[in-house]
Amino acid sequence: MASSSKMEATGKDDEEELARFDDFTLASSWERFISEIEAVCRLWLADGPKNLLEKGAVNLGFSRDLYKVKFELKYLMKSYCMEYYFETTSAGKVTDWNFSMHDLQLSFGVKEFLVIAPQSASGVVLDAPEASKLLSAIAIALSNCSSLWPAFVPVHDPSRKAYIGIQNMGTVFTRRFEADRIGSQVPVKLMHLEGLYELFVSKFAFTTLDVSTHLFKVHFTMKLTYRTLPYDDDDNDVDIQGADADITESGGTPRGDTRNKAQWDDDCPWSEWYSAEDPIKGFELIALWSEKMVENSLEMAELENASPHEAEKWIVFPNLSSHLVDDSRENIMGFSSQLLLLVNALDMSFEAQFMEDFVSVEKSGSDNLKSSMVIPPPTVLDRVLKDLFHEGVESPDLTKAEHKSSRAIKGAPLGSLFAQFCLHSLWFGNCNIRAIASLWIEFVREVRWCWEESQPLPHMAASGVIDLSTCLINQKLKMLAICIEKKCQLSEDYQDSIESKVATPIEMQEDILIQEDSSHMQTPTEDFDGKRDSPLTANGLYNSGATVSRFSTEPEDAVVCADQKPSDGIRRGSAGVVGNMMLLNSHQNLHAPFTQDAPLMTEDMHEERLQAVEAFGDSFSFSAQLEKDILSSDMSAFKAANPDSVFEDFIRWHSPGDWVDDDIKESGVSRSHAAEGSKDDWPPRGRLSERMSEHGNSWRKIWNDAPALPASEQKPLLDPNREGEKVLHYLETLQPHQLLEQMVCTAFRASADTLNQTNFGGLKQMTTKIGQLYLTMASTLKPLQSNRLFGDSEIIEDVRRLCVVFEHVEKLLTLGASLYRKFLQAPRLREAIFSDYYNFYLPKMGTGSVGGDVHKEFDSKQQVRFHERQVLANMFTPPTANQSWRKVLSMGNLLNGHEPILREIIFSTWDRVSGNHYAASTSRGYEQEIETYRMYICGTSNDLQVALSVASCD
Repeated sequence: MASSSKMEATGKDDEEELARFDDFTLASSWERFISEIEAVCRLWLADGPKNLLEKGAVNLGFSRDLYKVKFELKYLMKSYCMEYYFETTSAGKVTDWNFSMHDLQLSFGVKEFLVIAPQSASGVVLDAPEASKLLSAIAIALSNCSSLWPAFVPVHDPSRKAYIGIQNMGTVFTRRFEADRIGSQVPVKLMHLEGLYELFVSKFAFTTLDVSTHLFKVHFTMKLTYRTLPYDDDDNDVDIQGADADITESGGTPRGDTRNKAQWDDDCPWSEWYSAEDPIKGFELIALWSEKMVENSLEMAELENASPHEAEKWIVFPNLSSHLVDDSRENIMGFSSQLLLLVNALDMSFEAQFMEDFVSVEKSGSDNLKSSMVIPPPTVLDRVLKDLFHEGVESPDLTKAEHKSSRAIKGAPLGSLFAQFCLHSLWFGNCNIRAIASLWIEFVREVRWCWEESQPLPHMAASGVIDLSTCLINQKLKMLAICIEKKCQLSEDYQDSIESKVATPIEMQEDILIQEDSSHMQTPTEDFDGKRDSPLTANGLYNSGATVSRFSTEPEDAVVCADQKPSDGIRRGSAGVVGNMMLLNSHQNLHAPFTQDAPLMTEDMHEERLQAVEAFGDSFSFSAQLEKDILSSDMSAFKAANPDSVFEDFIRWHSPGDWVDDDIKESGVSRSHAAEGSKDDWPPRGRLSERMSEHGNSWRKIWNDAPALPASEQKPLLDPNREGEKVLHYLETLQPHQLLEQMVCTAFRASADTLNQTNFGGLKQMTTKIGQLYLTMASTLKPLQSNRLFGDSEIIEDVRRLCVVFEHVEKLLTLGASLYRKFLQAPRLREAIFSDYYNFYLPKMGTGSVGGDVHKEFDSKQQVRFHERQVLANMFTPPTANQSWRKVLSMGNLLNGHEPILREIIFSTWDRVSGNHYAASTSRGYEQEIETYRMYICGTSNDLQVALSVASCD
């Protein structure tokens, strides 16, 4: 016990002695500064890359694997910042031309390194003794840590990018670094490869030697960067300024006819409405020469005359427009920007009851509204109306540009009159509500003029059916186009009837004789066994040989058939014989009549009929009553074409399913064949179905009341005058919000269909994105299609967000179109570049991975294969006279007359050395090959940067 207590007392005395001990190695401030650097470096060494990442190491944006950490230090009255740069991947050798390298890595061939710099405005050490002392301090600290990190100190002026550095190589060798830059007046000798080679050799050769006559084994590699010339706008500045001034003054559509200069997108579908900025400003081509051995300056002179086609690798990098990279929306013109303005107009449309209220001076609201929403001058309005109504009335094929999902959007199809109106509205007066109102009022006036003057509506087919999947305005315009056509037909029929009254009796008799002769030669080529025959058109005869006028109103024009008795009635309105079918009560062929078309109805008319059905309750009986006019018209036409027919004959032709043949079960003949019968088997045997034979059947009652009148003499089922006026009344009294709702749906659909015509080379990502856009539009615009918005702000905000989605797709599409035109003969390269940008842009669209870096710069590069090189070389067109005078060519390796914008060269020499850490020549020594001299040269004819590293034995 006594011995142990004695030992404890002795230990306490030793601690007290150590506490009173003064460490004179840290006596000065400089030594304490070294100690602080050493402590930080030891900490970073102990943590390693993995722990440093967890502690908040910052990634450098240009490289995915390069990170840095920093620590602030103080020495005397100055503050310094020490930064440690490291990579997460430690395996592998430093690559000479890795595009994601830091400048110091590329200049000196290092991997991880330290940089210590003063925290000042310049960020460099301007005093040479201070720089040397700072570098010595960090070198001592790294040596104490047994660290092999190279360390650098920025010196001189910041524009020179000058550094000095040092690295302990762990043996008897130390590597020293030095970099500097000449910013102007580069010596002519250093503009050429021969002079640069001699500059490097002079660093290790004896000064008395003639470098040009001696051989030195130098490793050489080179990287040349070429850039396509920008568009030469000098000759067209006046034209462009004049066109811009005209657009600004008029507030009209920036159409292609206002440009005197050919644009890159002149053949793109959107060029009719606007000219998009080329998303690709140019290309940078990087030509790489792999490492080779050079022994004299003559070889370097030969290399300077070599063509870039001799390089081992070509790498291309597109220079994209700023709005594709940084999401800037300034001065961007496209469908998406105008659609957003149209949505804003929709939001304001609830402020008035009629469109005239927005144009009226008394009712247009505040002065701010009047000043901010300018209506274009009459000249612009006249130009738009001329384009809509007077540049041709042909009806385009409305389905050729449609996407398979386009019809899910309830709007007017592309190319139709209302779709053209909506697209013009996007660019009319910057698409404000007052400009739209003024254009709509004049549009309706032009439509009424077409109606009153019986002129066909342009961009609207006057035949076919009304597509209920389109918006109501398009349905109404379709109805009006048909009414105008019917109105013209009735007017022509009236004129024909007047002219026929003044015809001579001899001419009328000759016509009848000719018609009788032709009726004897009827050779039907088709069976008329359908429910109703075709519309009253020229090909409704089916080549039957009948020559009777379908619009005749006089009995002299009737056809007297050869198979009827003289005492029988006159047959009128026959379209031909129906197969071998015979009438029940006379041995005559059954004739199919010309019938009227069923009356066309728009969506609101269908809704009115459905509401009437619900009001009456018995939907079947009321539906039959609603169809009475159509059925009565068909029966009248059938009676006129078959004077001796009975109700059963009409059923056999109009509704074969309601005629039961007695011989079907016995003979096993099909119903349709049995209904036809034959001339030898007369009279046809059968009976009406149970439905048609009921007492008080409505069909028989209609038959009994129907007169024998051909379709040409009947009252039209569709009254064109009444229906046309109803359409115009709808257009003239349409409420603003109802108009704008349909305009928004149509504008989105027409804009998307226009872009869908773009040829982008079948890029898979683009095709998928366009399909997704249509589905998104259909779901977002669905509340607007019901015309029951009532100023719902949430729905309008959804549509505004849809404009952003549209902008993303439009941006990608213009890039795809530009790439397609530039890489028509290199599809692989086109797809690779687009795929790189698509993956870069995906996080900005909100559909990328959670870890996507939205602020990352686009720097993707693609290697060019040998068969693709000529495509890229053709983009470097020889400079014009206006471009070549600006620059005197002073460097070699020209590509179609273009010198490289940047030339980077690495010279190096390697030597085998032997020895150990103590420089003792022992048997345990070893040999290794080290890079003794390395020079990185970067620059042009007006700029030269040189970085030299030298390994020496200290």
